[in-house]
Amino acid sequence: MRVGGPAGTEEASVGLFCSLPAPAVVEMIGWAGFDFVILDAEHTLVGPSDLAHLLRAAAAVGLPALVRVPSADSELVAPVLDAGAAGVVIPRVRSKADAEAAVRAVRYHPLGRRGLDAGRATRYGQSDLGAFVRSADAHVFLVVMVEDREGVEAIDDIVAVPGLDAVLEGAADLSQSLGLPWETASPAVQAGLERVQEVCAARGLAFWAIPRRSEDTGRWLARGVRTFVAGEARSIAARALGEHVHRSRGSIGG
Repeated sequence: MRVGGPAGTEEASVGLFCSLPAPAVVEMIGWAGFDFVILDAEHTLVGPSDLAHLLRAAAAVGLPALVRVPSADSELVAPVLDAGAAGVVIPRVRSKADAEAAVRAVRYHPLGRRGLDAGRATRYGQSDLGAFVRSADAHVFLVVMVEDREGVEAIDDIVAVPGLDAVLEGAADLSQSLGLPWETASPAVQAGLERVQEVCAARGLAFWAIPRRSEDTGRWLARGVRTFVAGEARSIAARALGEHVHRSRGSIGG
């Protein structure tokens, strides 16, 4: 999976959230040229069978697919990794204990306690299982979301936990945590995001940004950020449909 590191001159990577339980949409995201997709199982009713088909669609077009699960519960994390997800995104990480729970659920021994399985990720047992366990942690991405006041305040302790690959910002929920629902551009929210990014950079841990305004991307690039989540497929589709009907009505005078 190609993602930009915490700083340097490496090429930037661009991913997309996908909340639509439609394999064809995942294929479109891959063919469009995105570097990765985050399948959302936190804010949707996407079930295990749907996720299995979405992961197969991603694999068919060579698109690395992470899954945002509702929590670090091993009963939620293990099935998506066993089904071949490139990694998981754990939301609402507020403390060192939360980060440690995420590592335990995602990593094998010695860092974690991910259960052993011989399912799709191991080609249904056809892979060398011992070799798979030894190499899995190097190929599975663990991304934690810091999107609460408590998480920002505990960011030094969170990033010190071994086994994390990246921190993804969550300005929307952070705005609510600060008493400013949906005021994602407010100085208080932006200061919180910058604090998280600074600590990640000092630790050498990748910070993933979600640009919401035209100037956000350039600002994050200047701060060394190289991985971006460029919105969500559902919202992009809704806007595109609205723009299309507006143009269509204009062309026919309706």
